[in-house]
Amino acid sequence: MVAAAGRMELEILGINFGCVLAALADAKIPEKDCLLPLASKLLGYAIVAASTTVKLPQILKILKHGSVRGLSVASFELEVVGYTIALAYCIHKGLPFSAYGELAFLLIQAIILVAIIYYYSPPMGTKTWMKALLYCGLAPTVLGGKIDPALFEVLYASQHAIFFFARLPQIWKNFMNKGTGELSFLTCFMNFAGSIVRVFTSIQEKTPLSVILGSAIGIVMNGTLLGQIVLYQKPAPKKEKKRD
Repeated sequence: MVAAAGRMELEILGINFGCVLAALADAKIPEKDCLLPLASKLLGYAIVAASTTVKLPQILKILKHGSVRGLSVASFELEVVGYTIALAYCIHKGLPFSAYGELAFLLIQAIILVAIIYYYSPPMGTKTWMKALLYCGLAPTVLGGKIDPALFEVLYASQHAIFFFARLPQIWKNFMNKGTGELSFLTCFMNFAGSIVRVFTSIQEKTPLSVILGSAIGIVMNGTLLGQIVLYQKPAPKKEKKRD
C-alpha cells in the first residue's frame, strides 16, 4: 500500500517520475523506455507553457509601430481556421492535454492578432465582416464536436492544407517585397522550435500520424519564414563620425 501510494505521489499531471527516481536511488542510469516518455511529457508541457506568449512579440510589434506593413491578412485568417480545426480534433480524439494544449492558447492569440490586423488595415468591408460572422457562427459547433465523425476526419485532413496555404501568401509577399515588414522574428522562431519539439512528443504520445504530419509541415513553413527574415534583414545604417 505504501509503495502504491508512493507511486501515486510521484505521478504529477500524468508524468510518472517513479522509474527515474528508483533508478537514481540504485545509482543507475534510467533506461530509455523510462526517460523518453518522461522527456516527452515534460517537453509537451513546456510547449504548452511557452505557447501562451508565442504571438505576443508579433502583437507588440504591430502595436508599437501602429502598422501591419508587409503582413498578409489571408495568412493570419487561415491560421485561425487551422488552429480551430486542429484543437477540435484533438479534443474529440481525447488526446492528453500535453499533446495539444498549445493549440488553445495559439488560437486565442491568433484571433486577437487578426482583430489587431483588421484594426490597422483599411476600413473593413462587407466581405471581411461576413467572414468574421461566419467563423463566430461555425467555430462553437466545430469545437463542441457537434459534427459527423467522418466530416471531422475530412476537416482535420484539410487543416494540413490550410496551414500550408496559410503560410504561402506571407512567404510569397516576403519574396515579392524582398522584405518581411512587421513580421516578428521571435514569433517565427518559437513557432519553428515548437514544431520540431512537437514531432518528438507526438511520436512518444502515439498520436495519429496526421498530427505528426501537421507538425512536420509546420517545421518546413515556419523554417522558410524564419529564413526569409534572416535573408531580407537590412543592416542597420552606419552612424557617420562627426568631423572636428
